[in-house]
Amino acid sequence: MRQQEHSQQQILSWSDVDSLIDKLIPQMEGVFDSLLMVTRGGIIPGGMIAEALDIRHILVASVEFPSEDAPRLLAWPTFLQFPNEEISKGRRILVVDDVWTHGRHIMTVRGRLEAFGARAELAVLHYKPARSLFPTHKPNYFAETTDTFVVYPWELNRRQRGVRMFEPTLG
Repeated sequence: MRQQEHSQQQILSWSDVDSLIDKLIPQMEGVFDSLLMVTRGGIIPGGMIAEALDIRHILVASVEFPSEDAPRLLAWPTFLQFPNEEISKGRRILVVDDVWTHGRHIMTVRGRLEAFGARAELAVLHYKPARSLFPTHKPNYFAETTDTFVVYPWELNRRQRGVRMFEPTLG
């Protein structure tokens, strides 16, 4: 789970996520060639949006930055997973993540897609403009603006709730 940023926190239900998706979908016009989910947070909202908009060309990007202790100016990302240039070039791609806090991950993905010649549009459930490292940029589509620490239903610690993986018995 992410480190808590503020004393206020908002714990969302699956119904809350459905409502946020319902706020996002009407904002989007036209046809997207592809949808790119930024891992891990963008996987579930990305899948929901892809289903709602009938986008069948699904891509995944995984970007890692050095730890928060590393100097920000020296923090160069590592792309653990990224679609190749050939399947991105010239496409209108909807990039989805759960939250834009600092904006580093989604803006890094956008930059690489644009370097490939893609037209990237950004969608998040929550946008936190006060924390953004990109004051002149924002997502094209967002359901809500907030400054609270948001906990999505897929982030709940399942061990604390008594749910665990099946452990086979030896016998």
